Amino acid sequence: MSAEFPYVRPRRLRSTPAMRRLVAETRLHPAELILPLFVREGVREPVPVASMPGVVQHTRETLRKAVTEAAEAGLGGVMLFGVPETQDATGTEGTNPDGILQQAIRDVVAEVGDALVVMSDLCLDEYTDHGHCGVLAADGSVDNDATLERYAEMARVQADAGVHLVGPSGMMDGQIAVVRKALDEAGHQDVGILAYTAKYASAFYGPFREAIGSSLKGDRKAYQQDPANAREALRELELDLAEGADLVMVKPGMAYLDILRQIADASPVPVSAYQVSGEYAMVEAAAANGWIDRERMILETLTSLRRAGAEQILTYWAVEAAAMVK
Repeated sequence: MSAEFPYVRPRRLRSTPAMRRLVAETRLHPAELILPLFVREGVREPVPVASMPGVVQHTRETLRKAVTEAAEAGLGGVMLFGVPETQDATGTEGTNPDGILQQAIRDVVAEVGDALVVMSDLCLDEYTDHGHCGVLAADGSVDNDATLERYAEMARVQADAGVHLVGPSGMMDGQIAVVRKALDEAGHQDVGILAYTAKYASAFYGPFREAIGSSLKGDRKAYQQDPANAREALRELELDLAEGADLVMVKPGMAYLDILRQIADASPVPVSAYQVSGEYAMVEAAAANGWIDRERMILETLTSLRRAGAEQILTYWAVEAAAMVK
């Protein structure tokens, strides 16, 4: 027995739902949640993503309905991903002013205006026929500097379409500086950058590759971070901040809570986390088999990210979770 027992009883503060709510250290709010959305070129009906039950590749029309729902739910923003009909070696559709992502940005901004922060993925993997996040060199490796030239073009067309934040996610060295320079020179000084600062070469991305129609063969270990390493995440943070990042991100989420906490403790700018497709798919599969309480698991996983330091969370459950926490 403790010398202080029975005078100190921590259970007093766990006794009722009202008491637990009163003393909760971490709270979720709809405005902290960001909904990733996929829009597919050339389809007339939404296409379900088999490995992510409840997630679809939208048509432009259903995308407009989805963002209206997101705004009505009080979400903070949406992150848009384009799924083009055609892919090629350099990801031409990614810089086509009339490409599917740029059309989607214009549609969403027209639909919800400033009710949501409209964000767009700035990466080539959706658009290349080899599935990598950049342009390939003759030896098959990703050419960092040639890729940066493509990212600059992508930043300009996405900003021209009206996006509020671009999300460079390819993990190329120098990508934030190049994107910032391209935006400023094009007169888009007010378009911000959500940097994918600590993006790991993770097995948790599998279902996402179905969602974007990725053609990837092999892996991205030569440019995404090694899951064994923590210290280099802080180096990436330092570089992204110096290059002009407005917000930073850790991806994936649950398997990298230690990284998220280190980034949150060191960052002077807002810190986001991406609860990725594999995290979503595992919970949905376990719930479908009756092995877990689905709603409790959704809230527990989101709370863990918030508790570890995420101020914004990208999650496919954003609209549903917003209703749970209101």
